[in-house]
Amino acid sequence: MRHRKSGRKLNRNSSHRKAMFSNMVSSLVTHGRIETTEAKAKELRGIAERTITWSVKVNALCAKDSASLSRDEEMIVMHAKRMAGRVLKDRDALKHLFYEVAPAMAARPGGYTRVIKTRVRKGDAAPMAMIELVASAA
Repeated sequence: MRHRKSGRKLNRNSSHRKAMFSNMVSSLVTHGRIETTEAKAKELRGIAERTITWSVKVNALCAKDSASLSRDEEMIVMHAKRMAGRVLKDRDALKHLFYEVAPAMAARPGGYTRVIKTRVRKGDAAPMAMIELVASAA
């Protein structure tokens, strides 16, 4: 029985899942939307939301000039970047997240992504879905 066991395994071991979701979040942040299977999109949503939340929390501090930040504020920003960096291994995607995506999402209290069911894949009849950042779609 799978009682109280959260998360889909997606027929992969844990290191493969972690690497796959890291790459998918990087692509989502960089491109604004990606198409994947419905199960992967639903599982990716939570990881992407958590990562975006780290950048949105320090958006006001990132907007300030780095010279005007206090030592405590620098540490808060550094911590948020390191926490988001645990998921986003690509430095360009991390910069894009903190300096372009976070300001666009700053007014939102959550719900940064949306999953839209698109089609059934021809080869294996897998249900496909588009996951996109809400601000980039508007």
